[in-house]
Amino acid sequence: MPDSGLSPLQSSLPAAAARFGPHALTHATGVEAAAATLPALPALPSVPLPAAGAVPVAVSVPDNAPGGDLIAPHVREGAAAARQPSPALDRILRGPTGLGTSGLYPGPREESPAPPAPEAPVEGKPIPGLYYHPVPEPDPARVEEVGRRIKDWAVDEVELYPEDWEGQFDGFSVGRYMVACHPDAPTVDHLMIATRLMVAENAVDDYYCEDHGGSPIGLGGRLLLAHTALDPLHTTKEYQPQWAQSLHADAPRRAYHSAMQYFVQQATPSQADRFRHDMARLHLGYLAEGAWAQTDHTPEVWEYLVMRQFNNFRPCPTITDTVGGYELPADLHAQPAMQRVLALAGNVSTIVNDLYSYTKELAAPGRHLNLPVVIAEREGIADRDAYLKAVEVHNDLMHDFEAEAAALAAACPVPSVLRFLRGVAVWVDGNHYWHQTNTYRYSLPDFW
Repeated sequence: MPDSGLSPLQSSLPAAAARFGPHALTHATGVEAAAATLPALPALPSVPLPAAGAVPVAVSVPDNAPGGDLIAPHVREGAAAARQPSPALDRILRGPTGLGTSGLYPGPREESPAPPAPEAPVEGKPIPGLYYHPVPEPDPARVEEVGRRIKDWAVDEVELYPEDWEGQFDGFSVGRYMVACHPDAPTVDHLMIATRLMVAENAVDDYYCEDHGGSPIGLGGRLLLAHTALDPLHTTKEYQPQWAQSLHADAPRRAYHSAMQYFVQQATPSQADRFRHDMARLHLGYLAEGAWAQTDHTPEVWEYLVMRQFNNFRPCPTITDTVGGYELPADLHAQPAMQRVLALAGNVSTIVNDLYSYTKELAAPGRHLNLPVVIAEREGIADRDAYLKAVEVHNDLMHDFEAEAAALAAACPVPSVLRFLRGVAVWVDGNHYWHQTNTYRYSLPDFW
């Protein structure tokens, strides 16, 4: 059997580091080679970043470490910069802001089918007092192409939705969502990796948990079988065919299986395993919320935030490197500082959803937990005050996310780390953009 060769996506470093500091950076030639494939990044020291009590990541590089004469000064300067305001770090984290957006693209990027149309006014109103960053309007040609392809996949390839759901599917505007969140995707094919997974994840939520037939009763069994579409079963020859047949038994499993098959064709094994882990976290959060629904339990605010750290958007920004066509090495991704950044990114993105979907959920059948509802009930305050307090919670999380990402960028200025942090920050901003502009789904409460 011929050798299939390397994965299409190659790591930007020759070897992942066991920990930050000298071990992350001793492969100086590898770092230089990786840097050669990236646009020039701004120097780390020097402008204000909206810090909120950032705790710098301590990095110690012995003077006699291999390559220390080359790397150590930069690490020390970066660590010092984490304690001081830095506009360069702000630029790294903020991502596209109009002019110079092309700097996000480290390699050849396919041409759009047609020149982008002039920017239209942004739809929807942002939540007053919410801390967020505007993003450029996503490339309309890419939005249209992703929208066309994902509908073909959902309707014809996996038969995910019945015909009478077409309006809701169109109203989701998933093409605009994914193009806004992944402006550094080199091709539409890369964008489709994220788009299929996003649609499949929402289908599981709709069919298993929410209004389109979802129920907390039996949820664990359904999620367990669905998870095997992402994390394949390894069983005996006698029972393997029955499991394989079950993957096509219902729409969510068909979608999960198909989306994952496309994903693993582009991802490295470590990226695929990372994604499976984050999806297990998501399913654990679904189960917690379902258990509370069965017992009619309103959690304490801190308990609700625990649940939201698992039932959240984290699987989406965690694949930003796959969609961008590179890899953040597994050992760098697994570092506690990086895990904290990713957790905060998922948390803040999910609270955005709580805030923008507030009126939609109040109008829906049944009782829906979201942060303003939980704050109002548990802290005994008016709905308006609870909503405004939830905005403050979001803002605190957003400041923490930016401060931790800036500290990590300064402490470990490896090109793949910097690009990944920038990509996660862009995803957070694109997620807000989509919620703000999706007036088909969301409207704001009359609290101002």
